[in-house]
Amino acid sequence: MTVQTTYRTCPRSGLQFEKQAEALMKINAVTAVVALLVGGLLAIGVVLTRWPAVHWLAADTFYMVLTAHGIDMLIFWIIFFEVAVLYFASSTLLRCRLATPKIAWAAYALMLIGAIVNNVSVFQGSSSVMMTSYVPMMAHWSFYLGLILFAVGALIACFVFFGTLVVAKREKTYQGSVPLVTFGAITAAIIAVFTISSGAIILIPTFLMSIGLINEVDPLIYRTIWWAFGHSSQQINVAAHISIWYAVAAIAFGAKPMSERVSRGAFLLYILFLQLASAHHLLADPGISTEWKVVNTSYFMYFAVLASMIHALSIPGAMEVAQRARGYNKGLFEWLRKAPWGNPTFSGVFIALVGFGFLGGITGVMMGTEQLNLLIHNTIYVPGHFHATVVIGTTLTFMALTYFLIPVLFQREMIAPGLAKIQPYLFGFSMYFFCLVMMGAGTLGVSRRHWDMAFSGHALAYEWPGAAYLMMGLVGISGIVAIAGGAIFVYVTVMSVFFGKKLDAGVVSPKFTPLMPAAPTAAAQTYGSAGFVAPGTFVLAMFFLVTFVLYYFVNWKYLGQLWGLS
Repeated sequence: MTVQTTYRTCPRSGLQFEKQAEALMKINAVTAVVALLVGGLLAIGVVLTRWPAVHWLAADTFYMVLTAHGIDMLIFWIIFFEVAVLYFASSTLLRCRLATPKIAWAAYALMLIGAIVNNVSVFQGSSSVMMTSYVPMMAHWSFYLGLILFAVGALIACFVFFGTLVVAKREKTYQGSVPLVTFGAITAAIIAVFTISSGAIILIPTFLMSIGLINEVDPLIYRTIWWAFGHSSQQINVAAHISIWYAVAAIAFGAKPMSERVSRGAFLLYILFLQLASAHHLLADPGISTEWKVVNTSYFMYFAVLASMIHALSIPGAMEVAQRARGYNKGLFEWLRKAPWGNPTFSGVFIALVGFGFLGGITGVMMGTEQLNLLIHNTIYVPGHFHATVVIGTTLTFMALTYFLIPVLFQREMIAPGLAKIQPYLFGFSMYFFCLVMMGAGTLGVSRRHWDMAFSGHALAYEWPGAAYLMMGLVGISGIVAIAGGAIFVYVTVMSVFFGKKLDAGVVSPKFTPLMPAAPTAAAQTYGSAGFVAPGTFVLAMFFLVTFVLYYFVNWKYLGQLWGLS
């Protein structure tokens, strides 16, 4: 039995939006941007306090603000947006109805209630436990309840996504295999089920402890299982934003992956090995055996790294192949020079791709080496690394996709296109610098979370070298510039969605129509490979490899100076 619904065909992209899925994509995306706005405002307090010359907030306020900033940015902004991406990758790309719209709305309601409950708990000042919320340091019971409600809602949304794939298969809305973008979204959803289940396994007993029903939660078990949630949530992001990179390559250039099978194999490596890399957060933990650490981070993690290297070669390579097919064949890099750098969807994705690889990827592998991890464990190097992955990689990618969705999904003309054009450059490059100087300060030993790096006025006061103060000052300056870039994004998107000129919604039909071979998004909605003629991308990949090797051995040099042998 076919459920009655309607499909709107966008005249600008050729995409078909099913009515319920479209409404859910909009509400999840808008809620995500609200969470981004809240987290961005809180970021002002964080950077101006860690900037030693300003040192703005009092200690208790700082830890409250840092807790809320971490959770709003790393969990609420990203996962709300990812739910919208899941519905897009299933219902829209496969041109089918959403499986269970009422349950999808219930999932959204649970996520929204959970996010509000958690924020209220933190802002009341009784739950300044950081995002990690390690036991036995306890938050108010509503802190854990909010996270659990949100997690249950997100888990339900994943199952609605899986159900939609079944509907598409049963109703034969696509032919052959699902498109690569949808395959990547399936990867993200499978990792999400593992991640959210890990969070439930450890947060439910912690919630019961907070209301007095159980006496204790073992701290070592808590840390181990929590990181299966905390770090794997970033792996959902990796799978999701790489799927978007493939989508944007297809939309901007009509680019197909260099090899469908190889790219799909790389996504499968993520499912098998990405979560195991969570162990690099536990490398300084004495309660876990060295053998377990070595197997997880020195062997299994490299399979996940291999997957990322495949995508790093395949996505720019697909762009290069498509550009060369258009006639941009002069030299190694004409295809890149003639790319649409004025289009914020493309520029945002390319800046995210390069920053994620060079800043996030290289430092992540370095941190996964047990001896090198001891150099920078619990220093501000660690947030420097994950801002490169989560902010440059994921957040900037989601921002870039939003510029595509404003006219296509929200049917609005973008206001201030000039501002939109510069926003990815301002935000992306200031975050590049922010991450670099934060990692520089961490290499000098500056602590990860402490409100006052110098412990001034205390018996343990410590005078850092001038370079450390300089680095932290630069963290403050570049952080404020990045926040300004984020503010431009929020301004452009919110004003466009609510006040932009209304665009033609397109034809509405009671049932889906087959994909036309010449549709603007056909490359993103079909199966196929482009080939391997991409010499420019190969040169870029070799440059990346040399950079990685040099940086890796520089850190062994640091370690050798720290632990001299005699």
